[in-house]
Amino acid sequence: MSGTSDGAGTVTATTPAAGVPVPPEEPLHGLGVSLPPADAPAKAEGTFPYAADLWAEGLLWAAVLRSPHPRARILSIDTRQAAEMPGVRVVVTHEDVPGDAGHGRGTADRPVFAKDEVRHHGEPIAAVAAEHPDAARLAAAAIAVEYEIQDAVTDPQLAFEAEPLHPDGNLIRHIPLRFGDPDVVGEVMVEGLYRIGRQDPAPIGAEAGLAVPRPDGGVEIYTASTDPHTDRDLAAASFGLEPDQVKVVVTGVPGATADREDPGVQLPLGLLALRTGCPVKLAATREESFLSHAHRHPTLLRYRHHADADGTLVKVEAQILMDAGAYADTSADALAAAVSFSCGPYVVPHAVVDGWAVRTNNPPSGHMRGEGALQVCAAYEGQMDKLAARLGLEPDEIRLRNVMATGDLLPTGQTVTCPAPVAELLHAVKEAPLPELPKDAPEAEWLLPGGPEGAGEPGAVRRGVGYALGMVHMLGAEGTDEVSTATVKVSGSVAHVICAAVETGSGFSTLARQIVQETLGVDEVHVAGVDTDQPPAGAACHGRHTWVSGGAVERAAKMVRTQLLQPLAHKFGMSTELLQINDGKITSYDGVLSTTVAEALDGKELWATAQCRPHPTEPLDENGQGDAFVGLAFCAIRCVADVDIELGTIRVVEMTVAQDVGRVLNPRQLRSRIEAGVTQGLGAALMENLRTTRGQVRHPDLTGYSLPTALDAPDIRIVKLVEERDVIAPFGAKPASAVPVVTAPAAVASAVRAATGRPIGRLPIRPQAAVAQVVQQQGA
Repeated sequence: MSGTSDGAGTVTATTPAAGVPVPPEEPLHGLGVSLPPADAPAKAEGTFPYAADLWAEGLLWAAVLRSPHPRARILSIDTRQAAEMPGVRVVVTHEDVPGDAGHGRGTADRPVFAKDEVRHHGEPIAAVAAEHPDAARLAAAAIAVEYEIQDAVTDPQLAFEAEPLHPDGNLIRHIPLRFGDPDVVGEVMVEGLYRIGRQDPAPIGAEAGLAVPRPDGGVEIYTASTDPHTDRDLAAASFGLEPDQVKVVVTGVPGATADREDPGVQLPLGLLALRTGCPVKLAATREESFLSHAHRHPTLLRYRHHADADGTLVKVEAQILMDAGAYADTSADALAAAVSFSCGPYVVPHAVVDGWAVRTNNPPSGHMRGEGALQVCAAYEGQMDKLAARLGLEPDEIRLRNVMATGDLLPTGQTVTCPAPVAELLHAVKEAPLPELPKDAPEAEWLLPGGPEGAGEPGAVRRGVGYALGMVHMLGAEGTDEVSTATVKVSGSVAHVICAAVETGSGFSTLARQIVQETLGVDEVHVAGVDTDQPPAGAACHGRHTWVSGGAVERAAKMVRTQLLQPLAHKFGMSTELLQINDGKITSYDGVLSTTVAEALDGKELWATAQCRPHPTEPLDENGQGDAFVGLAFCAIRCVADVDIELGTIRVVEMTVAQDVGRVLNPRQLRSRIEAGVTQGLGAALMENLRTTRGQVRHPDLTGYSLPTALDAPDIRIVKLVEERDVIAPFGAKPASAVPVVTAPAAVASAVRAATGRPIGRLPIRPQAAVAQVVQQQGA
């Protein structure tokens, strides 16, 4: 299946008919084609270098001792036995941190090593460097820590009245949003309570890194960072060094749907390397990975929707409580997204929303794809299903009567100035043919919801069709200074791109090559590896690198293009706008001039450096009002699910997707990103939940934490990609991966509601919640 334009600003899914000859593929060159990633062969062959593969002469191995308790006072730490074990070079604790003891992505409230108390299960206490990995682990286990166990605060609702868990208090942020008239009521009102579980990013490769001391007293850290300059600054502050004494070199990133590397891995590494004067390597176990990095915020949401008798929304009331875990991290940003998008892509004239993010003794929460937006999407779409049922309307009809469009207002008071083709997206998924029922295709093998060997009976299976509309913001928000810098060099027939934008699987490296090919007509383009000697490009999240870093590459390439064309234009007495570059050839509008790029360069090297900085945003005020976002992206998904109403097992048959993408820059890459996003959303809907008991993580491994595999993935049909370009975005493109993650869980829940008649207010959906009411009544 491939994406083709229908001539009306959209891309639709098409499949060549049987017997129709397929035309030969055009050369892969420039924007709009499916240029394959340069690193694809190495990754497929297993030769691509990741942090866990690194080696250095005289290497030592690190191990970290982590707290077995979610909350406890530390009475003493005795490292003597560990330090005396064979092969052990050094043991470090909080006493050995020479600089700032606190660090954190958003708020520096998290210690490198716990000092007086531990605040979550898995918090680092000490670290060891030894000559063998087993020696390091044994020494870490030999560190004697005396704890006074405290009662953990694990219910975020109790955090308001509990004693302070942190010197900064338990409340991280409260956003009261007031829009319109708070006293307005509708003719019809529906209420709902929703709970969203703790999803883990579960990267393919666990955290790993290598720290190498430098002769000048500094250190180099090799790791799969997604925000190397922030990590460098955190490390320098912790080590008591200047930022230029710490260098972060980004290795291959084995998947990233969140902040890829927890500083709790990098900071002990660098500290051990500085103390020993030797290279030190750490490769975390899967258990350590689960305990250390940030997860999606578990969220409790209470909603009340008011509407007129015809289904027109009048007011939304909501209370949103996000569990940040032990430390603030990026919880303030996640809460801002949740509150701002609490009404969804619908026109709501009045809104009263309160959002809180609080500290608990649960595992840390932080940035994860679609943070804040996913949680509220599951809730407001559940409310739209309830409202449709109350009014006797079809779920898609109630949504169409209220969808947002360009020019409408968010409940933050911000005008939606970007393309917002929400109605078009919903029409596309609604009108797509539904998959056949088993009785319509008796020759096909029917998979029961329990799998190929499902224990249920076909007579107990009900099919449900559900809908969901989702939205996310692009780039940072609330005054974040978004900027990226890129350098483009060209010599002969080869171009080089230098930009500190980390390739996390989003396809930035491929996009950078395409931009230079398109602008300069050079086929061979190399993208340099990333380190902090380069100017910063910011974090790899919110589609930043497609927009900001891609924009910087484009501007630099255009500056080189001007340098290349100006001498020719001057020689022939014309402006550079009258010259064009295609397939490595420079031609004039009248055909008088025709030469190659290599001939025009004449052995010279041309280069330029440029920045891209989108227009500024502003923080939300005391009423939750403000122009906080640069742009928005939208998605519609129709889910078809089979549910065994006796066993509660669920099989998602098909996910039909229509998405607002601005412009398709790489069709195959875009389709892959959407399919991956839908699958990750499916995991949040049906299986992914990092379970805890009184703050203790249960089964922190990939047997206890279920992830969707190829056997769980449904048919994903991308029926429409709306190419309505955002005029303020470079190339007019919108980031693509976050919004299907946000929308998919709500669509699955909607389909299960349709099949069972149950309210489905918890994600992931538990089997007992998917048992139809009539079955429960019969068994009562």
